[in-house]
Order: sequence, then C-alpha cells, then structure tokens
Amino acid sequence: MVQTIIDFLKSTGFYGFRDAPLNVIMILVSFLLLYLAIKKGFEPLLLIPIAFGMFLTNLPLAGMMTPHGGHGQPGGLLWYFFQGDELGIFPPIIFMGVGAMTDFGPLIANPRALLLGAAAQFGIFTTFIGAILLDFTGQQAAAIGIIGGADGPTAIFLASRLAPELLGAIAVAAYSYMALVPIIQPPIMKALTTKEERMIKMDQLRNVSKTEKILFPIMVTLVVSLMLPPAATLIGMLMLGNLFKESGHTGRLSDVAQNALINIVTILLGLSVGATAEASAFLRWETIKIIVLGVIAFGVGTAAGVLLAKVMNKLSGGKINPLIGSAGVSAVPMAARVSQTVGQKENPSNFLLMHAMGPNVAGVIGSAVAAGVMLSLFGPK
Repeated sequence: MVQTIIDFLKSTGFYGFRDAPLNVIMILVSFLLLYLAIKKGFEPLLLIPIAFGMFLTNLPLAGMMTPHGGHGQPGGLLWYFFQGDELGIFPPIIFMGVGAMTDFGPLIANPRALLLGAAAQFGIFTTFIGAILLDFTGQQAAAIGIIGGADGPTAIFLASRLAPELLGAIAVAAYSYMALVPIIQPPIMKALTTKEERMIKMDQLRNVSKTEKILFPIMVTLVVSLMLPPAATLIGMLMLGNLFKESGHTGRLSDVAQNALINIVTILLGLSVGATAEASAFLRWETIKIIVLGVIAFGVGTAAGVLLAKVMNKLSGGKINPLIGSAGVSAVPMAARVSQTVGQKENPSNFLLMHAMGPNVAGVIGSAVAAGVMLSLFGPK
C-alpha cells in the first residue's frame, strides 16, 4: 500500500519538477504573458494561445510535445499541431486570411508607401549581419533576421526551411515582438521625430477603382514570383485571399478565409509556437542571443521606416507625417494603429490610419519578398 502511494506521488507533475526545475521559470513567463494579454490587452488573440501553449508544454510529465513514436505510441497533442508549423502549412494559410482582410487601396493610391515598407525591412538585413558576427551560420542568421519584419508567419515559414533547430526560439521571439508593438515602437517614433512633424496632417487619399484592386494581387503575384520563385508560396496565398475579397464573386470564400479559417489556424499555430518554448530547449544562451537580435531587428526596422519618411516629408514640402514610416513593418494592422495613436496624442484632429495602412500592407509584401531573397541565397539548391 505504501509503495503504491509512493508510485502515485512519483507519477505526479509536482514530483516531476525535481527533474525539471527550470520548467518553473517558463511557467512563470507564461503567466506574465497571460497577464499582459488579459489585463493589459496586448494582442490577446496572439499572446493567449502562445502563453498557454508555453504553460502546457512545461508541465512536467504531461508529454504535450512528445513526438510520435510509431505504432502504439502516439505523440502529444501539441506535437501534432506543431507539424503544421514545421511543414510550413500554417503560415501560408495565415497569409491567405490576412490577404482577405486587407485593403490594398491605400497602397495603390500612394505607391510611395512601397518605399516605406521596403525601408522597414532594413532591420532584417542588419540583424542578419549581426547574427553572422555572433557565429550563427548563414541559414540561421537569415532565419533570425526575418524577425525584424514583425511577421510571425513569415518567420516560421523561413525558419522551418533554413534553421528548423531554431524554429521555437525564432517563432516565440517574432510573435512576442508582434504583440508588443504598442510598447516597442512609440519611444523610437518619438525619439526620431519632432512635435511639429508628429502633428502634420496628410491630404486625403484618392479613390481607387475596382479594376485596380482586382489587377493588383494578380500583377504582384506575377512579378514577385517570377523575380523570386521561393516567395511564391507566401505572396501567392496573400494575394489569393485578397482576390477573394476584391473579386465580388467569392464572398463566402473571403468570409471563411478572414474569419473561421484564420481563427482556427491562429489557435493551432499559437499553441504550437508556445509549446516549442520547453525549458530544456529554450533556456539557453543561443536563445537569449536570438531574443536580443530580434528586438534589435525590430527596432532598426521601425527606425529605418521613420527616417525614410522624414526624408520623404522634406522632399514633399512637409506633406508626409514621418510617423507613418513606422508602420512599414509587417504587423498588420497593429503598426498602423500605433501610428494613428501616437499622431492623435499630438494632434487629436489628426487621422493617420489609412495613410499608415499603405506602408503597413507594403511591409507584409516586403517581408515575404525578404524571405524569398533569403531562401534564394541560402535555401536548398
């Protein structure tokens, strides 16, 4: 009887902490992320599933990420979800949903926004060099650098192909920084702009025709895919979703892509991304370097977008608010909302959201193009 009780106690997670004490740290981190998501409202749609996945995977003996072991030895639930990340299935589906939710009208109306989207990708290539200097391989450095695009699906897609051994750390870093856009970006924006610049009101954008909106996704897919074939998966799914939205004949498909489908995949992807943050694999010096490089990438990308917008403002005679440059990162529509919020704090009558959406959606395209460049340079030949 006594031995039975002892065996039972040894089968509990409480006893399991003896062999995995670092799991306590990761569970506390997950609780912090849940607090930020629920109490502070920091992108709960992303942070809650990520944080809970992190919580579940660090419960001792629960086996949530145990790999499939063959006949009669099923894997853990979250390990099966993770296959959608590892095989590169979930990111393109997310891109299709984003495309169905996105209005490219502000970008079509103001093509100069493409330059701001491109400038914000500067953080990717800067951090790539930094990762090389920290002794990461070329493939690993390329996967780490993409964090600077603030695009979680792209980061997962690229890491799964170039550096699968770093997928967990890269995914958690990318999604964490996406969720923390409202905290990270404003100080950088304010430090690089004057009060007068932040108060600039921009002219109303021109109306974009239906024909332009239909031709845009087709032509972007054609041009980008011919230039960078590895980018075709992400760009193609993004533009397919947008074509569902703009064609006027596929309302049901557009509705599914931008609601039910993307919500389901977000849950599965968020849980599985969080589940990669097991203490034994996550609490390493290599992971810390990735986290630091990620925030540098994101900061440099934000700064590059703002600085180019300042130059464009000078060239336009003071007609462009530099705050919209920060929206060139790919976090849609979070980064555009941050531009709007910071601008309205200086001038309550200022409405920058639609102007910021141009660089913001350009950033989505830019991050996919950057991923295509990295795959072309470092992917399997």
